[in-house]
Amino acid sequence: MARPVSPLEPILPIVVIDDADRAAGLAETLVAAGVGQVEVTLRTPAALEAIRIMAQTRGLRVGAGTVLTAHQVDAAADAGASFVISPGTVDDVRERAQERGIDAIPGVATATEILRARALGHRILKLFPAEPLGGVAAVGAFAAVFPDVTFIPTGGIDATRAAAYLALPSVAAVGGSWMVPRAAIADGDLVAVAELCRAAVAAAGEVRAA
Repeated sequence: MARPVSPLEPILPIVVIDDADRAAGLAETLVAAGVGQVEVTLRTPAALEAIRIMAQTRGLRVGAGTVLTAHQVDAAADAGASFVISPGTVDDVRERAQERGIDAIPGVATATEILRARALGHRILKLFPAEPLGGVAAVGAFAAVFPDVTFIPTGGIDATRAAAYLALPSVAAVGGSWMVPRAAIADGDLVAVAELCRAAVAAAGEVRAA
């Protein structure tokens, strides 16, 4: 069975980073903007070193995304990741995450995939790609059938769409890269990142307080 996932904040920035030298400044910017968690995708050679650096920042919970294999779980855990997120449900990933004592969040796109993930003990699932799957309406439809599951929708979500997802009780958090643009990180434009993250955190707070 899957281990319980630690409580999530409503906003999960998804970072694609090309230069680990940008990681420390980025981590500090996220925390200063009120962000307490981040997913660094394993899509670039710099990702693991970036996780290692960012995981040393007080107040920031760092996870690895696009995790496909048990070997990647080990690498992420060794770098300091406290959770891993996959685009699908991978037995090896789930089992190795349990062994390493970190959270594993599988991805789903269909009712059959949700059923399988539930059977393995998962109760927080990444819904990907959320917008192409039907957006808020799709989340609502799945939630009606699986009331014991909460979702992290990602994929195609931007600042204009995030609030609608967060208004749903079945949404644990919304993930996206709109507040951490890859180009802005590469250019070192942390002012832009800070502004986008503060806006996302403020909007999420308003929705959840309503």
